[in-house]
Amino acid sequence: MSVTPSEASFILVGPETSQILPERRSHVEGPSEHVGVATAEQPRRHPSSDPSYTVGSTPSYAHDWSPSGVGGKISAHGRHFVDAYGRVVSLRGVNLSGSCKTPVNHDHDTFPGNHKTVTFVGRPFPLEEAHEHLSRLRRWGLTFVRFLITWEAVEHDGPGIYDTEYLDYLHNVLDLFPLYGLTAFVSLHQDVWSRYSGGSGAPAWTLDMVGFDLHSLEESGAAWLTGVKGGGHVEAERGIWPSGYQKLAAATMATCFWAGDTFAPKLRIQTREGTEMSVQQFLQNAFLDMWEVVARTLGDLDGVLGFEMMNEPHRGYIDLPNLHGFDYNTDLHLSHVPSALQSFMLGAGYPTLVGHWTRSFPLPTRLTSNSVLNSASRKAWRSDGPTGGKDLWEMHGVWGYDTQKKVGVVLRESYFVNDPMSGKKVDWYTDFYYPFVNAWTNRVRSASGGEKLVFLEPIPNEFCPSSWTPERQPSSMVYSPHWYDLRVLFDKAHGELTVNVQGLSKGMFLLKAFYWGHRGARDNFALQLRNIVEAGYRSLGERPVVIGECGVPMDMNKGEAFKTNDWKWQSRMMDAMITGLERSLVGFTLWNYNPENDDKNGDDWNGENFSWFSRSRALPVAQLSLDQPSASLDAGGRILESVVRPYPAKIAGIPLRFDYEMTAGEFTFVWAVPFVSADEDHVDAQVDASVLNPPLHGHVPITARETEIFVPAMLTRGRKLVVRGLGPDDKYVYDENRQTLFVLPGDWVPGMVHSITVSFGPPPHVFVANDFWMDFGGRIYAAFAVLLAIIVFWAIR
Repeated sequence: MSVTPSEASFILVGPETSQILPERRSHVEGPSEHVGVATAEQPRRHPSSDPSYTVGSTPSYAHDWSPSGVGGKISAHGRHFVDAYGRVVSLRGVNLSGSCKTPVNHDHDTFPGNHKTVTFVGRPFPLEEAHEHLSRLRRWGLTFVRFLITWEAVEHDGPGIYDTEYLDYLHNVLDLFPLYGLTAFVSLHQDVWSRYSGGSGAPAWTLDMVGFDLHSLEESGAAWLTGVKGGGHVEAERGIWPSGYQKLAAATMATCFWAGDTFAPKLRIQTREGTEMSVQQFLQNAFLDMWEVVARTLGDLDGVLGFEMMNEPHRGYIDLPNLHGFDYNTDLHLSHVPSALQSFMLGAGYPTLVGHWTRSFPLPTRLTSNSVLNSASRKAWRSDGPTGGKDLWEMHGVWGYDTQKKVGVVLRESYFVNDPMSGKKVDWYTDFYYPFVNAWTNRVRSASGGEKLVFLEPIPNEFCPSSWTPERQPSSMVYSPHWYDLRVLFDKAHGELTVNVQGLSKGMFLLKAFYWGHRGARDNFALQLRNIVEAGYRSLGERPVVIGECGVPMDMNKGEAFKTNDWKWQSRMMDAMITGLERSLVGFTLWNYNPENDDKNGDDWNGENFSWFSRSRALPVAQLSLDQPSASLDAGGRILESVVRPYPAKIAGIPLRFDYEMTAGEFTFVWAVPFVSADEDHVDAQVDASVLNPPLHGHVPITARETEIFVPAMLTRGRKLVVRGLGPDDKYVYDENRQTLFVLPGDWVPGMVHSITVSFGPPPHVFVANDFWMDFGGRIYAAFAVLLAIIVFWAIR
């Protein structure tokens, strides 16, 4: 089916006719004796539970998360997501999208001006383009979406003034998701607090109300804004933006948001109603009010699975033990890195000598010079603001300025470590984060009907804290940490040698942290991801884990792929990363699918270029077919051979192992039939946090025997599909139009283990999965043979 631009807006149908066999239509018209109706006593019964069922005769497809595709709703049970039939569902998809960090009318030249009149209507794409993008994600099997919004997008004009046009747009876009089998969790994105402090997230008025001068933040050294004004692409600017978390603006805002009552009690905010309140209460109330509006707008949608409170939360100055420096192991030291004290001085208008850090080896960076910043004595604080133009932390007696010596002096070194009033040691997680998580959960659930999942994450690059005990966890919580290869992010380079930066930061022996070749990269990434997942299980118990962000920079290795169109290294890294995710048996959302991406500007935010789809390389909509098996939708995709992969999607049992070897065109999937227990708490009582040993007891009743595996048509088209490993009574059928392999075991008893191996011949022509011994084994053996010959020669002389 091809469409012209004028016809595209009418393509609002769900699964196309070619996906549904005529005799199956009766199954989608309403409950029947085969489908069954779920009751409080008995879960919904899947047609495959009937002995006369014909394999593959349901109208669904593997990666269809719509209510009709899962028999109702997806819920959390133990470490798994389950559908209404009790099947474990494996969710994978994309972040949609990096473009949501900036408004449609963002202007690099006038920023930070006109912040009240920005609009995010059309982020991540115009409504009339939704059919194209949602069809593409359905074809690629990436139907689980982390849908990004920002506080600024909802409430940019001022406190309590919500952009109803944007909210209507969100509702209309997400309302389309079930028609394409998609489901989403809505994630409030932030980096470095706000665009106006060098990242994304909060509206400009949050900084203004605290007393910052938006037009002085960059010159005073309170923020690095080059990256949000179109920069970040040249070597001198590459990768600097995360250091903004330690700079005055972002660190102060985070501290005030989480713990203003504790650390900034003198800062009082005048509201629109003329009342006065603490900065913490002002910011948190505004945040919760905004979230309530979002939850009310989107909470009734079938396409919304849940909500994520905040992307990559940061503690600001809280728990900072030393005002003279930051922790080299946890805080990025690149370019100018002022200490907390130096940031205070700069913001107060004092020219300050600050260290400059550059990339190095073997340590990531080293101090190479010192420079005087803010030579113009520009203040970051407004004279008409609530601090009267004075630095907030000077106002609280944390530091002072010696006018004779012309130096800043720390007066309260442990100010952010202990409660200034009681002297009690504080902990960001237990004292501030967990209580606010519960307050947010209650507001969102009351506004959305109480059925949505809540997605929560820790501070980036940290393991799940052991303090996140059951009494501090909301019900139906999903743990959603992030993972990136930090060395690749830092160097924007990937080759044969990879390094376990996570291990090194935890004290791993140096030589043990190096891996060679593609197989080595897979093992390296798999170990790091397994550590994150298992740390979550140890702390939280049996909770679902979704890796909310993980990705590969498209412009690594000096952007050579844009010149040669050879994406070998990006493809290899993506395969290694997803292989690691698959070994950990967790869901994930890749960073990112960005329709606005192009080769020159990338994702047009802080020099990033992570989107493996570029609209500039795609076909015009008039040349597209939106059918699921249509290869025309692949145009514009990069490294699809690594991204679009087979995976077990709806599993009538507990997944035990999934291995996909893309270089051989073969995968193996192993799953077990669980034991059903009336005691659902038995799941949370498991002490084994291993990803390789999931609990087999305590699962909800499974009323389906059929397992559905997503097998992309781009792998099977023109190839022979061979299925091995099934028993003599097991049945299967592959429907290429629905990209689904249906598997119906003949025996289905608790504790039984099933296995299937599927291969495609001839295998895809990709890269060689090499390792150290493959590359150097011959030379090592030859050298050993020569050495042995020399020893023998000298021995017999």
